[in-house]
Amino acid sequence: MKVAALYDVHAMPHALGAVLDELADVDPDLVFGGDLIGGPFPHETVELARSVDGRFLRGNGEREPDAWDRAHLTPVVLAELARLPAEISLDGVLYCHAAPDSDLTLTTASTPVEALDRTFGGCVEGVVVIGHTHHQFDLAVGAHRIVNAGSVGMAYEDDVAAFWALVEDGTPLFRRTRFDVERAAAEIEASGWPGAAAFVAENLRATPSRAEAIEQFERLRAA
Repeated sequence: MKVAALYDVHAMPHALGAVLDELADVDPDLVFGGDLIGGPFPHETVELARSVDGRFLRGNGEREPDAWDRAHLTPVVLAELARLPAEISLDGVLYCHAAPDSDLTLTTASTPVEALDRTFGGCVEGVVVIGHTHHQFDLAVGAHRIVNAGSVGMAYEDDVAAFWALVEDGTPLFRRTRFDVERAAAEIEASGWPGAAAFVAENLRATPSRAEAIEQFERLRAA
């Protein structure tokens, strides 16, 4: 079984469209791992994601949509997103947004084993695929393998691209997909989204730092 784990799209249809184009010849099962919205183009992104046959999880973005999301998605769609499941299991792999019991838990490539065991020790043994912290990693802790699929729309990876994972027969493989960054930047700048200028400057015109993101998330986790 092949599963494409597409997490943290953050309303970036340019990045998601490029990934879906790449997957056209692979034809995997699709899991959208939460935070599909929370960015410049929520309506377009939801429509694009729903145009393919996939399973959807709820992230903190779907649970608490911001004012921009509420202005650009109908109450019906917002309610549907809020009712999405927090986790699903496919082919022996558990998929959830951040942790099985919370969509806000911070886990990074540098999280200590003791913290990992507290978060994931009660899970069914095996592979757990998460997102939320926007960088890929693969960590072994006890009987568990904790895999962050990365972020399609807002990656902190020392590169500007869409990051995702292909889980084949239970084994995760990391992937990255190029998209038209200049087009995305121009359309975001023209969108009226309040976060446009900062997002373009920090995530498209500059290369987001993986090390800095991990350091910041670990400070927040330990606070």
